[in-house]
Amino acid sequence: MESGLLDGLDRRLAHALQLDGRASFAAIAAVLGVSDQTVARRYRRLRSAGVLRVVGLTEAAPLGQVTWLVRLRCVPDAAAAIAAGLARRDDTQWVSLMSGGTEIACFVRAPLREQADGLLLGQLPRTPRVVSMTAYRLLRRFAGGPAAWPGRASALTAEQVAALRRPPSDAGYRPEPGDAEVLAALAHDGRADIPALAAACGRSESTVRRRLEVLRSSGVLYFDVEVDAALLGYPLTATLWLTVAPSALESAGRALATHPQVAFAAATTGPANLVANVGCRDDAALYEYLAVDLGSLPGVRQVETAPMIRTLKRFGTWEPV
Repeated sequence: MESGLLDGLDRRLAHALQLDGRASFAAIAAVLGVSDQTVARRYRRLRSAGVLRVVGLTEAAPLGQVTWLVRLRCVPDAAAAIAAGLARRDDTQWVSLMSGGTEIACFVRAPLREQADGLLLGQLPRTPRVVSMTAYRLLRRFAGGPAAWPGRASALTAEQVAALRRPPSDAGYRPEPGDAEVLAALAHDGRADIPALAAACGRSESTVRRRLEVLRSSGVLYFDVEVDAALLGYPLTATLWLTVAPSALESAGRALATHPQVAFAAATTGPANLVANVGCRDDAALYEYLAVDLGSLPGVRQVETAPMIRTLKRFGTWEPV
């Protein structure tokens, strides 16, 4: 990693873990054509260096929750401290400093029936250092989530992907005692072993093994790989706030999901109705994406671009550095 980028094997390992975050090292090694000792050694090195982490994430709807994307504008000397405070909260995800350090963007999970005023104005920071706040409720996700960003998950062949991908299932979900504790432990370490999960929730290993399969097959739980986009060759990341004609919203969202630059895209409420996170090599590549790829999409009326300066927390639990 002297070049600052992940090498070919690291990328293939990251892609394999994206497909099945709990696949055994032996299963991954068989697909990659290397020894399981090599896979284990690579993973542990990347994990201990803070380069790569497997996290267990949940879908909001099956748990009776909704997701808000909150945009805060702050006075220049306050944004970093406010962002750090948000990152420590259990209900926040992907807390980033934006636009020269005067803006924060973060995802907030909330109960479905909780009013927006109670969630956002009652719990988020009340301080004159926050100049403005806008909340966007996510309505439909087009890219991201279980469908990984192509910029991170494009290292394996179709045959290798098929060998590691878990078959889809439409099993239903009913919560049981201990599920919340298992999910919390997996948000910290998606590869936590069964004894550790059993200790976290106070249930037997056989029960935890069964509940883990239920959580996965029902779609409540999926696994993601956290890795800095810069190590994949995309040091410039930005959030795009798009205003799209309602009649073109579905087609524009579907188009964004096919763009290799797009790591996340969703339709939202609010002054912008489509939001996307993108990764590019440099300013020229971002300009080309804005001018050519987005510029050619029918129905796009306005685009606001906010570069990400620093991400304090991704979708897993916060790990202070």
